[in-house]
Amino acid sequence: MTLALTQLTISHFRSHKHSRIECDARPIAIFGPNGAGKTNILEAVSLFSPGRGIRRASAQDMTRRPEALGWKLKGILNATTGPQEIETWSDEGAARQVKINDKTTPQTRLGELCRVIWLIPAMDRLWIEGAEGRRRFLDRTALSFFPDHAEAALTYEKTMRERNRLLKEQVRDAHWYRALEDQMAQAATKIHANRSATIQSLTSAQAQTTTAFPIAELEIQQTEGAIPTTEDDFKDAFAESRPRDIMAGRTLVGPHRSDLYAAYIAKGVPASECSTGEQKALLISLILANARALADQIGTPPILLLDEVAAHLDANRRAALYDEICALGAQAWMTGTEDGLFDSLGARGQYLEITETNGISESKTS
Repeated sequence: MTLALTQLTISHFRSHKHSRIECDARPIAIFGPNGAGKTNILEAVSLFSPGRGIRRASAQDMTRRPEALGWKLKGILNATTGPQEIETWSDEGAARQVKINDKTTPQTRLGELCRVIWLIPAMDRLWIEGAEGRRRFLDRTALSFFPDHAEAALTYEKTMRERNRLLKEQVRDAHWYRALEDQMAQAATKIHANRSATIQSLTSAQAQTTTAFPIAELEIQQTEGAIPTTEDDFKDAFAESRPRDIMAGRTLVGPHRSDLYAAYIAKGVPASECSTGEQKALLISLILANARALADQIGTPPILLLDEVAAHLDANRRAALYDEICALGAQAWMTGTEDGLFDSLGARGQYLEITETNGISESKTS
């Protein structure tokens, strides 16, 4: 069974007071003017996976204004385990909650049922901005392969905050640090192992498939020095760095200091030095590689969210993208300002027109 969201009901979410979409597992082209709420639909779909969605927004920021009553999303997910009824909501700015088949459940359960990966315009500057965005991209990709990656990252961040508090207070007694550093080392080892395995999976998926998009060389880099890989290595690195960390008032070693390096292999050029179009094509290549690798791992491709994906792509590249999505068999939710951007998708897709009045109309299906 292809992983697909076949029914989506949106209530008081962003610009949508009430919208209902019914679809099948084919790619979905959503078109309409800027500001009509196309990206908001993709954000709603992204919340059927763990985390804060494609915009990394708080639950309160997602509520429709000016009512600010809270919001609710309901959907039918065709998962590998069969159809699942999923609800997620926030009441008047409260934390997001989740129900699966009428049973309250933690968000992490969504990661076991639904794998969602996305490409949004904010990611177009990934290769030329700071390392934080690239780490977030790598961690989101790792989460698609390893649902427990989020737990390791949260443990690491929480424990590091405690360590940083001691550092800022100029605490020098080693025994105050050891228990925290043991926890950090355990989580850091898991994070690094998941990231490394993710890069290996992406590299293998790119190498095994002929694609119209450039193949990227990927590598995890450290701000300085060798990258620790084992739990003992991380413990030693944290202990050795304490004097320097106390002076800085923060932790200067660990997976939060890593960076993702990418290069356009055919040209031998770092992604940061590529043209805007090449950088976009490299990102699309990695998203497709992620989807192919996941399909091999779990037996079905993930749901793809591709916001304004046609930007910076010529007609030939657009056609190649749609061909690869269809060959993969993925349900891809794509947005664009006009239906003509999806001409080469043809009868292989579903088409939804969204108006500025927040109404959604099915303009054609085939």
